[in-house]
Formats: sequence, C-alpha cells, structure tokens
Amino acid sequence: MPSRPAPAVTPRQVSHPSHSRGLADLAGLAPAMALFGVFIAVPMLGAVALSLFRWNGLGTPQWAGGANWVQFAHDPLARQALVVTAKVVVISWVVQTPISIALGMFTAGKQRYRSVYAALYVLPLLLSTAGIALMWEALLDPNFGGLTALSKSLNLGFGQQNWLGNPQITLYVVIALIAWQFIPFHSLLYQMGRRQIPPVLYEAARLDGASPAQLFWRVTLPQLRYTVVTSSTLIIVGSLTYFDIIYIMTNGGPGYTTRVLSLDMYQAAFSQNEFGYASVLAVVLGVIGVGVALGLVRFSGFGSIASQQEGAA
Repeated sequence: MPSRPAPAVTPRQVSHPSHSRGLADLAGLAPAMALFGVFIAVPMLGAVALSLFRWNGLGTPQWAGGANWVQFAHDPLARQALVVTAKVVVISWVVQTPISIALGMFTAGKQRYRSVYAALYVLPLLLSTAGIALMWEALLDPNFGGLTALSKSLNLGFGQQNWLGNPQITLYVVIALIAWQFIPFHSLLYQMGRRQIPPVLYEAARLDGASPAQLFWRVTLPQLRYTVVTSSTLIIVGSLTYFDIIYIMTNGGPGYTTRVLSLDMYQAAFSQNEFGYASVLAVVLGVIGVGVALGLVRFSGFGSIASQQEGAA
C-alpha cells in the first residue's frame, strides 16, 4: 500500500523552547524582582530625589538642586569617611578571605572532630552584633576589662593599653572584631564549595604526581573560583555598611579614625537633621556597592557560570 505523506508542519505547530524557557525564567525571577523593586530600587530613587532637597525631618522639603552634592564634594569629613571606609573594605577582605579559605578547607574533612570545631567556629555568627560590641567593649576596657586583668597577671605590657582609644590601633581592632564575627559564615561557603569538587580531579592530579600544595593551587582554588567571587562580594559590600558595631564601640572615634561613611550618614541625618545631605551619602554608598558587585561579576566571569554548567551537563 502506498505510504501516507507526512503532514505539513504549520507555523503554529513549531515549538519554541527558548521562548518557553524565557517565560519560565521570567516567572521565576518575578518575585525576586518585585522584592528588589520594593526594597531596593524605590528607596534608592527616593534617596536620589531627597538629595536634591534640604529637609530637617519636619515641615516641607526645600528645593536645593545640587547644593547638597556640592557640599559633599567640599566636605573634609566625608572625604575622611571615604578613606576610612576604603581601609575597612580592603583590610576586611585581606584578613577574612585567607582565614575563611583555610578554615573552610579544614572543616570540609570527614573526620568527626572537625564537625565539632565547625560548630564552635559558627558561634560568633549566631550572636547579636550589638551584644558582641558590648561584650568586647567591656573586655577591652583599659581600667577594668578582662584583657587588662589577664595582661597584668601574666605581666604582658602590650595588652595593657587603651585598645579603643588609641588612634593608631583602634580601627584595626574594630576590623579584627568584625572579622571574628563574620569569618565563620565565609568558612561555611568555602566548606560547601570544597565538598562539591569531584574527587576524580584529585585522583587524576595525584596520579600525575601532584603534591598537596599543587593540589590546592591547581585543583582546589580554581574550582573555588565562583565561591571566592561570592564571598568577596559579600565581604566588600558588607564592609561598606558596617555601622552598629562601630557606633557602639567607638562612635567614630577617637577623633574621626573609625568614622565610616555609613556612620557619617547617620550623624548627618539624626544628629544634624540634614536628611538631604544624608541622602547624598546614602546614594554614594549605594553606587559604590553596586559598582563593586557588578565589577566583580564582570571581570571574574561569574556571569558565565550558567552556560558552563549547561555544557557540563
């Protein structure tokens, strides 16, 4: 019998997987984008608009044009706060990243005792930042603090000093305390990243005669590339917004040595009642944070992670 010809495919019968996938991605991103718009985009636009007005928190805002921005450009305290903020960002990353990688690699082992250590490392992360600030402020008190008493009993002259009143060291003490609190979080990121590396990569490297150091530099660290980018983004962007621990422990002092830009913004808004100028500082902080995050994603190749995973699958 003669075979029946195949039916012609009409344009309506042609499937568009890319179009369907785009709609699915859009539906999945819709809740996140809505939250982003409500809690990020709208407040940022409001801050930009308020930066063009002079307002003391009461009454009607008065149009100021670019006067607040001119004030920011000529404000020595703002420049000092930018410098201090940059120091906090850089030193926080330099201190937290290698320690977090080391602790993450250690706790990624399967030994039972490592799980106990991992639980102990996480304890600072579970504590309130305000509680941590008050606790360390009491411990570092030069007269009645626990560190001073311990140093006297052990005859350690170095420990008997005003840790939060010495302009030469106070900023570094605060950065160290911040690192003490947040290193456990980044250690968990590196721990999870290490456990996701396929063991076959290490087996192949060992067959080629790789040493433990070469295994780390040639296998572990390249495989943790995107974990490093994620952790670095969180460290840098988070460092831009440190406020509570600095406010409680030093309030920007001694002098202006620990007055970061977020604290300067708070002082401008709630101490000087200059909400328009405080909005300028908020916009500057937001632009720096977004710019740093986009720069890390752009230059690290983090944006291509999805296509690489699809190719591997």
